[in-house]
Amino acid sequence: MQQMNHEIILDASALHKRIKELGRIISQDYTGKNLLVMGVLKGAFIFMADLVRAIEVPLVLDFIQVSSYGKGASSSGEIILKSTPTIDVAGRDVLLVEDIIDSGLTIQWLMNHLACQGANSVKVCALIDKAERRAHPVHIDYCGFFIPHGFLVGFGLDFNEQYRSLPAIYHLQPPA
Repeated sequence: MQQMNHEIILDASALHKRIKELGRIISQDYTGKNLLVMGVLKGAFIFMADLVRAIEVPLVLDFIQVSSYGKGASSSGEIILKSTPTIDVAGRDVLLVEDIIDSGLTIQWLMNHLACQGANSVKVCALIDKAERRAHPVHIDYCGFFIPHGFLVGFGLDFNEQYRSLPAIYHLQPPA
């Protein structure tokens, strides 16, 4: 593993407290609805696992995998669908779960894609919002935290597939 310096931004306690709050709000909003929680792989899987346990209404879950990143920290600008959901989204209220939204390109593409597949509604829940980097207009319905700057890792967020398993969120910095 490449050695990098990292400073803690959000500890496990802060993450779990906010996820419980999001679960309560989402539960209220989706009472009586046909909820499909769809995680965007790979980054959202840890956040999504905790989130679905905090949601107190019936739901089904599935995953979708897309990529707009190469082997670095910046988007290629092209969306590639790598894995499709196994559950038909037609007529369902879809809650897309993302780890981080920065430019908005990926989530905008996903929202349009699912709407075209016949979803009744598509809303977004993101652990981290980097609104200052937004290049594509998207509305985040449920947001964990606003963190404007820095490259973040941990709690599912990675750098070249490393650091996902860290129990908190860190700002990653190159070695001095």
